Amino acid sequence: MITVTVCMGSSCFSRGNSATAEAIQRYIAEKKLQDKVAIRGCLCESECKNGPNIRIDDTLYANVSADMAIDIISRQVEALL
Repeated sequence: MITVTVCMGSSCFSRGNSATAEAIQRYIAEKKLQDKVAIRGCLCESECKNGPNIRIDDTLYANVSADMAIDIISRQVEALL
């Protein structure tokens, strides 16, 4: 199981992580990946200047757009198969 944590702190949220979270949720539902990918939010990753940030398992990704997040997640899921 992959855990995707989307930073929802004010800086990341205002830079687009709300759209990123929605895109990730849609991707998980469309691809029926609920048993492979869990998504959660956090208040801050303490990397505000590099945001928007997401964390996949133990790896932090900075300056992530919604499209980039989907690409990263899809590669992680393929690695599980």
